[in-house]
Amino acid sequence: MGQPTEPTGSHATDIELREVRDEDLEVFWTMSSDPESNHMAAFTSKDPYDRAAFDAHWARIRGGEGIVLRTVTDARTGEVLGNLAVHGPAEERSVSYGIVRSHWGRGLATAALRALLAALPERPLHARAACDNTGSVRVLTRCGFEITGTESHWAHAREADTEEYVFLLRD
Repeated sequence: MGQPTEPTGSHATDIELREVRDEDLEVFWTMSSDPESNHMAAFTSKDPYDRAAFDAHWARIRGGEGIVLRTVTDARTGEVLGNLAVHGPAEERSVSYGIVRSHWGRGLATAALRALLAALPERPLHARAACDNTGSVRVLTRCGFEITGTESHWAHAREADTEEYVFLLRD
């Protein structure tokens, strides 16, 4: 998985996916405690400013069986740009991802998700995104996910019920 991918747009940089390292967690903490990122994601932890809960969550998922975690880096500089995960039981395997806000809009999430999907052929895969999160909706549809429905759930980051699209990537 450590191979650079082709850029997906005029602003996309070459990215690399690698195993998560301890030092990556500082960037992930910055991402998870960013108010604008949380609002956009909507469905976040109950208290994104609780560092102990963040550390416990990452310790749990890094040791979790069947969870695929990758750090997204700039292939040229090594800068940590975000992360991706595939998780859940076989019949509900889901993808999730996040990119550092200062790098949004450059095609990085699309490039990273395409690289992960190419390296991990298991299907079907599921995903969800707040209906008004046009960036994530665009990433998922560009990567072949289809909207199969909508649901409304409580979103901690918005303190309100929030509509989300339910996506499926078939064989």
